[in-house]
Amino acid sequence: MKRILLFIAIILAIVASLFVYTGYRALFKPNVTSGTGYLYLPTGTTYNQLMDSIKVLDKLININSFEKAAKFEKLSLTINPGRYKIERGMTNREIVRSIKYGWQTPTRITIAGNIRTREKLASIFSRKISSDSLTILNVLEDNKFADSLGFTQNTFISIFLPNTYEVYWTITPKNLVIRLKTEYDKFWNQERKTKAKEIGLTPSEVITLASIVSEESNFRDEQPRIAGVYINRLHKGIPLQADPTIKFAINDTAIKRILYKHLKINSPYNTYINRGLPPGPIVIPALHTIDAVLNYERHNFQYFCAKPSLDGSHNFAVTLAEHSRNARAYQKAISRLHSL
Repeated sequence: MKRILLFIAIILAIVASLFVYTGYRALFKPNVTSGTGYLYLPTGTTYNQLMDSIKVLDKLININSFEKAAKFEKLSLTINPGRYKIERGMTNREIVRSIKYGWQTPTRITIAGNIRTREKLASIFSRKISSDSLTILNVLEDNKFADSLGFTQNTFISIFLPNTYEVYWTITPKNLVIRLKTEYDKFWNQERKTKAKEIGLTPSEVITLASIVSEESNFRDEQPRIAGVYINRLHKGIPLQADPTIKFAINDTAIKRILYKHLKINSPYNTYINRGLPPGPIVIPALHTIDAVLNYERHNFQYFCAKPSLDGSHNFAVTLAEHSRNARAYQKAISRLHSL
């Protein structure tokens, strides 16, 4: 009888050991193939939907061992939405616990210094967070929300400074904007605010002017001088007469020549017929262009015109007569180019 009991005990011990070993392997053995993938789980994802997504991702060596680990951790009771990185060497336990406790992998949103519209911003954001572009656009066009942050609908785009930001895929559109507003506030430190005040502009107005300067020249060393021209005109009450604002007003940034009829268009962005700055930025300017405005070159120039070398650089003038000579030289160069 004792032998039988001993035999049964040994068998049970072996079975228990196998069970523990199997459970250990299911939890702690690496179960991801080579390469890296990302698992996207929207809010409300069910356990079956999770397993379908895991299978479609096709990164696990053994799907059955993952299911065992998921059941052991009772994952079906707590599936957190998010973006989860699945990479080589990860164990089932690491994957399961990431989902169970919502240990998301951040995503990166890059805002470039050439975005003109809220629609474009919404499109960029929708590729990086869980909300669709229409939902995001509704937030970007929410006047009350803009007002709560200290902006108008026209200046709202000022918040979005060019940079790369880390956020979670599940962030709401409003919280995303609030997060970017925090970065905006960090950029506008006391030194920059003081410089803006000395010019006589608000931070948002500085960005509006920078947006014009950025469209006038890609030469960084010219931008402080161009900013100085516009600031001189602002201080003297002279219309800016900035061609980029006309292109924005007629919604044709690709147009090569501004015609007389364009200068008469009835738009608050027409800086030929309206004094002062337009209502808001015409493009998101680069950070260095914003600083070019804040650190503008002090001079007496009131005009500038593209050089006849047609390399994108400019000649600057104090008087209208000098500017007219520069303009004629440029027009001759254009005419010669078209006659070739």
